[in-house]
Amino acid sequence: MDYLVVLIRTVLFYVLITVLYRFMGKREIGQLGIVDLIVSILIAELAAVSIENRDESIFLSIVPILALVFIQVGMAYYSLKNAKVRDAFDGTPSVMINRGVINFKEMVRQRYNIDDLLTQLREQHVRSIADVDYAILENSGNLSVFTKKNNQFGDYPLPLILDGEIQESTLEGLSKNRKWLDKMLIDERVDLQDVFYAFYRNKSIFVIKHSDLNK
Repeated sequence: MDYLVVLIRTVLFYVLITVLYRFMGKREIGQLGIVDLIVSILIAELAAVSIENRDESIFLSIVPILALVFIQVGMAYYSLKNAKVRDAFDGTPSVMINRGVINFKEMVRQRYNIDDLLTQLREQHVRSIADVDYAILENSGNLSVFTKKNNQFGDYPLPLILDGEIQESTLEGLSKNRKWLDKMLIDERVDLQDVFYAFYRNKSIFVIKHSDLNK
């Protein structure tokens, strides 16, 4: 009888967790943010405890699992509307190599050593740091690499404004300041509060306004 109870609970939690994860959205394991990872660990722990404790009501685990799911969905929705909340929970990408120069200060801040950098460069089939123009450590922990050979004309976009928030790290990497950005926006005849996304490429700024999203 005990085996049957364990089997039923296992199947029930399998179906329940599958449905809930579909409800939370499609994301690969490597793309999970801190909140997503915490929720995943807690859900797995609650399910395991409920399967093991056959004498306790299954609802003692289902209720907190549902609560965690709604918290995660609520945070995901709120972070879509608020860039500061999103940055606080998910973090921001870090530039590890800027124009061929290793950013040791940022590596120390991220506790990311040279072996980590070399390993991820090899995974991107990059033989040497000398071949790299830009390397950006994403929130997921993956390293995005732009080589000098493939980007010799600087044709990849660098985000300047996201959800109306100025990306100071990009300005610093470009050796630019707020005054320069204001002038570029004036040339584009657009106000900062109207900008949803703006990126820099080939010495030009490209702007997507909030109003463009509704067309």
